[in-house]
Amino acid sequence: MEGVEYLNTAKEIMGNNFIGYNELNLIAERMGFTVPYIIPEIPYSIKELEDKCEDYILVLGISEMLNGEKLTIKALHSRFGTRPDISEPCFYNQDWYLDEAFIFEFLQNRWYLVKKEVITSSRSLNPERILRSNVHFPSAIIAIYTFFVFYLCKNEILWKHDFIWCSDLDHNGDRIYVGKYLDIDLKNRNGFSIHRNLTLRNCYGSIDVF
Repeated sequence: MEGVEYLNTAKEIMGNNFIGYNELNLIAERMGFTVPYIIPEIPYSIKELEDKCEDYILVLGISEMLNGEKLTIKALHSRFGTRPDISEPCFYNQDWYLDEAFIFEFLQNRWYLVKKEVITSSRSLNPERILRSNVHFPSAIIAIYTFFVFYLCKNEILWKHDFIWCSDLDHNGDRIYVGKYLDIDLKNRNGFSIHRNLTLRNCYGSIDVF
């Protein structure tokens, strides 16, 4: 199978977990991008899609915003803001990362398979230990893009109460993790969070008190 036939087959296999040209066109104005007419080929086999259709989202990545900017975390942050009382979805109100290099990384015009739920066996584990088990962390831009397009296309919140590790590091080499749109204790505002896992270094220590 090639071209349109393969695309239609992939859509049928993935069901509600498919976000392609037509789905993205419906939210293009809200996202602030234009979906290109030339759609890249899906790089996954029918067998891969059948194996992952229930647990993964097959999503078409877009590399540019309508104004010509690259589609980055910075661009999405500017577009969606941090005020859930004005509009959702949005980002959680933080500013520590606004000059970090990873928020200027952009998507490629290609298809991605993104897992919908946190891997149960990975919970509470050190991220470096998880990586040794042959898990592939998404970049922060892939995770954030998928969250926003899935929210707008399917009205479903991914990683609602969970954080997910990302492949990105901040300028100190601390690993980025994102997610947890809703506060389970309802004490904080809604918003997609971006954090860093502080690595223990020589500057951390203890004092004594009597």
